[in-house]
Amino acid sequence: MLGLFNTDPVLEPRSSQWLFDAFAWALDNFDAEYFYTESVLVLPNNTFFPGSVDSQETMANLIFDRVKVYAGISHWPTRLIDNSDSPSLKAPNVEIKGALRGAGGIVDDSVDDAHRLPILYNPQQISNPEGMISSFAHIISHHLGQMADEPPPGGNEYWPQATELLAIYTGFGVMFANSAFTFRGGCGSCYNPAANRDATLSEREATYALAIFSVLKEIPNSAITKHLKGHLRGVFKKAVKEIKGRDDDLQRLRDCGAKKLY
Repeated sequence: MLGLFNTDPVLEPRSSQWLFDAFAWALDNFDAEYFYTESVLVLPNNTFFPGSVDSQETMANLIFDRVKVYAGISHWPTRLIDNSDSPSLKAPNVEIKGALRGAGGIVDDSVDDAHRLPILYNPQQISNPEGMISSFAHIISHHLGQMADEPPPGGNEYWPQATELLAIYTGFGVMFANSAFTFRGGCGSCYNPAANRDATLSEREATYALAIFSVLKEIPNSAITKHLKGHLRGVFKKAVKEIKGRDDDLQRLRDCGAKKLY
């Protein structure tokens, strides 16, 4: 019965404040106008990832091409590479023409492979599409984050968390929340660690960041909760309620957007 009146916050104050600070960093450095007017909540379904394939490579390319579109970087010169063929590659200096993100970007098909950004993928993740989507979004966010004018809150020590937050900021929060933790018990032959992604933000932290995204974008809870793992739905709704009560923090984020919009 006492659980009905539980008013404990979703996260400890230090963690939730960092997520608000990191969202402000993302808005200040990565086009708040694009966030408010063009970014979408990406969902793990056939509407967002349509098509049928006949090979692992084709599946990886299909998923990656859609991730690029939703991240607003479809014009970036990239090439997808099986990590078993090239376990490590040094990224070249890549020229991005036009706007960094969105419709103002310019596609340059003349760029050769040596001057394209290499994106490694794990073929075993094909069995876990949400994990693969999240991994691609995270890789993109790593490269995007390096273009910031200032380090993330807390400095480079928080770089792994900041790149995951940036992926959630670009619209991939549902997948990040759902793939932040994978049960490792049960039948050993059923668990394939190579199919999963390595997460830095916890499930609750990723879910809280998704809730910030949804509040800023004014997305109703029902449009998100049905796509979350069952045990995260209550966490998400509680986070939304908590975030809506943080007037000062929300106003700071909205002010970030106002500076770019007007």
